[in-house]
Amino acid sequence: MLHTLLSKLDSHIATADAHCDIPCGIYDARIVTYYAVSTLRQIDILLGLKDKGLSETAFAMQVARNTAKKEEMAENVKHQTRIIWGDFMKGDHLKKHPGAHELAHKIMLAGSACKQDLHREDGEKLVELCNEFSEMFWSMKGVKTKKVTTPYAPNVEVVEPAL
Repeated sequence: MLHTLLSKLDSHIATADAHCDIPCGIYDARIVTYYAVSTLRQIDILLGLKDKGLSETAFAMQVARNTAKKEEMAENVKHQTRIIWGDFMKGDHLKKHPGAHELAHKIMLAGSACKQDLHREDGEKLVELCNEFSEMFWSMKGVKTKKVTTPYAPNVEVVEPAL
């Protein structure tokens, strides 16, 4: 009986669609770039540890902490990219930017490479791909972009909205 009643009501209720469970409508590619730069920074810190003259124990502890943070930041890049790619980039966005799927996939692979090893080039590639993603994202929102150098290490160029 309850099923019959709900079925009748359901036919009179308009369908609502939302990108998330809230829905908030807030998407910003700067978070992806932030995590990519943070990943690169952790790589730089790790690569510079051998020159610090740390004791064996201090070195091991620092490597463990920075490796955990590097991997967390790289995973955050992947997570935030998946949210924007999966929830925001659809329909007309994908028609105008057919390379979105391939770019998101490249970011996933680059994020994994940063987690798996310790090569600065991997971190630089991740930042580069995230900058491409950011340019695409802001283009989809109709916002012009600019390139700025981060005022903190690793002092790399990032794409920002020209607000």
